[in-house]
This record gives sequence, structure tokens and C-alpha cells, in this order.
Amino acid sequence: PMMEELIAFHDHALMIIFLISSLVLYIISLMLTTKLTHTSTMNAQEIEMIWTILPAMILIMIALPSLRILYMTDEFNKPYLTLKAIGHQWYWSYEYSDYEDLAFDSYIMPTYFLEPGEFRLLEVDNRTTLPMEADIRVLISSQDVLHSWAVPSLGVKTDAIPGRLNQAMVASMRPGLY
Repeated sequence: PMMEELIAFHDHALMIIFLISSLVLYIISLMLTTKLTHTSTMNAQEIEMIWTILPAMILIMIALPSLRILYMTDEFNKPYLTLKAIGHQWYWSYEYSDYEDLAFDSYIMPTYFLEPGEFRLLEVDNRTTLPMEADIRVLISSQDVLHSWAVPSLGVKTDAIPGRLNQAMVASMRPGLY
């Protein structure tokens, strides 16, 4: 759901940019092709008001959906499950915080172990399994260096910083391998 909201916002902002670009291109081509200019519009207060207020309204049309999505990403209701991801130099450690002694390390698969159809640098030896249609809180930290914990198809990208605990909310509505 979060990635779907981000895609919809991207399409919304792109349509506004496309309309503005088309209008500017039309006005430039009109100014270059016509020989007559209307001198009374050059000093008119109404035109100045329009080109001051119109960009402000356009910025508000972009900012309001952006703020809504920003607050949606920070909203944490009662999570169904909490997963702790700890970044190490060459691997990730995962802990299911709601259960005792349920932790494992996830290493990248070497190229010579890959099966046909598997992706290099994306396959791991232990995959994290998460439930579908459930709000999952992911606590992200690092042991040694800066890392980036990202699942683009779920709309999540959070930095793992040593000594700091970041959190993100994940929810998948379809089964799959993310």
C-alpha cells in the first residue's frame, strides 16, 4: 500500500510538471511566432498577481499529498510482528523480537552457488519470512558501518546507523518474494 501511494503521488506530480512545461513551451512558441505584443499587458497588476498566486497554488497542490504520505509512513499502529534487522559488514542479522531465540544471519549467496534464474547479489542463504496482510514493524540498526536496508517494492528504505535504532513499517498485500 505504501509503494502504491508513492507511485500515485509520483504520477500526480509528474502530471503537474507536464502541464506546466506544456504551457511554458506554448507561450514561448507563441511569443516567437507572433510579431504583435500587447503593451498594456506588460505593466498590468492583474498579470503579476496571477503569476504570483498561481505558482503558490501549484506548490500547495504538490505539498498536501506529499505531507499526507509522509505522515502515513510514520504512522505505527499496533504492529502484528516486530522484526529487528542489524547490518554487519557483509551480512544482515535478523531477530523476531516477539519470539525468544528466533534469530539468524543472512549472507549473500556466492555466484558459483546460484541456480539458473536467481539474481546475483540479491539472493541470500536465509531469507526473512514475513506474514502477508499484516503491519510489521522493522527496527533497523547497524553493528559497525552505515548500511541501507531497502525493499523498493514495499516502499521502504531506511538507513542503518551504528548506535541508532530506526524503525519502518512494512505491509505486503500480495504473496511474493521481495
